[in-house]
Amino acid sequence: MPSVCLYLQTHQPFRLKNYSVFDIGGDDDYFDQQRNYDYLARITRKSYLRTNKILLDLIRQHQGHFKIAFGLSGVLLEQLEKHFPEVIGGFQELVKTGCCEILAETYHHSLAYLYSPEEFKAQIALHRRKIKSLFGYSPKAFRNTELMLSNEMARAVEEMGYKTILGEGADYILGWRSPNYVYKINGAPKIKALLRNYKLSDDISFRFSTRDWSEWPLTAEKFAAWVRGIHGHGDLINLFMDYETFGEHQWEETGIFEFLKNLPGEILKYPENNFQNPSDVIKLYKPAGELDFPHIVTWADTERDLSAWLGNKMQQEALNKIYSLETQIKKNKNERILEQWRKLQTSDHFYYMCVKWFADGDVHKYFSPYDSPYDAFIVFMNIFNDLKLRLA
Repeated sequence: MPSVCLYLQTHQPFRLKNYSVFDIGGDDDYFDQQRNYDYLARITRKSYLRTNKILLDLIRQHQGHFKIAFGLSGVLLEQLEKHFPEVIGGFQELVKTGCCEILAETYHHSLAYLYSPEEFKAQIALHRRKIKSLFGYSPKAFRNTELMLSNEMARAVEEMGYKTILGEGADYILGWRSPNYVYKINGAPKIKALLRNYKLSDDISFRFSTRDWSEWPLTAEKFAAWVRGIHGHGDLINLFMDYETFGEHQWEETGIFEFLKNLPGEILKYPENNFQNPSDVIKLYKPAGELDFPHIVTWADTERDLSAWLGNKMQQEALNKIYSLETQIKKNKNERILEQWRKLQTSDHFYYMCVKWFADGDVHKYFSPYDSPYDAFIVFMNIFNDLKLRLA
């Protein structure tokens, strides 16, 4: 009886303005308000509002048998509260159905785990409070930024009381095993891991509109048959992807919305299939074994490691510099500076500095406000120098 676990990551950063060396010491507003609004307005119109309505209709149509999980970053929720509260209202309606699970994460979609255990926990606490205030809901499952997962990280999250953690079903970790089972993590016996089936997830999120793909066009009926084919060879299928898949990455003209409308019905045609959320899955299925994540694995790029954010000297320098200010900023007790520093930790700023321009290049350019990774680095370091000057 394969269960489908559908998780959608929903995040947009506070992008930086074109901050030059001549602005240092004279401009302490770092974020491009108009550009951030324009991006969010487009995504809200093309994706969020339409998809939220479809998901709510599907839950009602299937009388609670369709379920879905969301990752909602704190920095996205801030922007939606200010500019598009109707999107927040849509998520609130979905949560009220009892068929939606919201996952815990770092508020600022950051790489804090790599640099500061204290800041990592602080951002998780901030996110928990935001989710509680907006949805009256306390997350039970956890996913770190870009599905980062390692043995040590699983132990840290386990110690915070979470029972479930999401990760990437990377081949070099799984080996001969399948991502279609619940697993334990080496050194973290109490927490259960759900790993993304990247092939089936990417069939929707990346290949759906690719006309030279051998499976194009992808229909809900065809995909449901693939799901059914797991029967007897796995307990669940973890479909993890960006929420913007629907309407933004895959435009309406591709047929993505019709696919989404029809998918639950086609999957539920088979009585052995069902939909479950992460916290449900670990109650239904026992772990099939224990996996070893000796280093951090992510869902990013073909390497599925940290190279999307730490693969070159610019990224390493920028990250080291921004986290070097932690002690000074927290002693300073200036709430505005603390908030700005945290928004500067958002992983997207460093993702834009990536210089991999082969299989993953187009992914890094998407949503980037810069002409080149080098421009991203220069702007970030100018802002860092101004922030450091203000602290001094």
